[in-house]
This record gives sequence, C-alpha cells and structure tokens, in this order.
Amino acid sequence: MARRLKTLTDLRRYVADLINRVEAGKLDPSVAGRLGYLANTLKGIIEGSDLEKRVADLEEALLKNKKRKVC
Repeated sequence: MARRLKTLTDLRRYVADLINRVEAGKLDPSVAGRLGYLANTLKGIIEGSDLEKRVADLEEALLKNKKRKVC
C-alpha cells in the first residue's frame, strides 16, 4: 500500500520508519538512502507550496483591505 506523504509530519514519520527498518536489518541502506533523498526533495516541494499558499493568502487579504479603505 502506498503511503500518503502530504505533510512534514508524514515525512518525519516516514524517515523515522526508514531509519528503524535499516537498523533492524529489514531494509538495505542504499535503498533507504535513495528513499531519503526523495523524501528530502518532497520536503522542499511541500515547504515551497505551503509558502506559496501563505503568500497568496496574504496578497488576497491585502487586496481586500485596500478595497475596504477605498470605499
């Protein structure tokens, strides 16, 4: 079953699970390294998208505030 990695909390749990599986000998370290790399890439995407949404929300709030002052 595919994991849903949508938040930084999801990623934290996923990477912790990778570490635990490597330490238990259940996952090859090179596979874990590749998955960790992809998780880090996804982390950057999530952070960028969260920031993009926050900026858009701020811009919208500023526009609404400007319209109220004009009226």
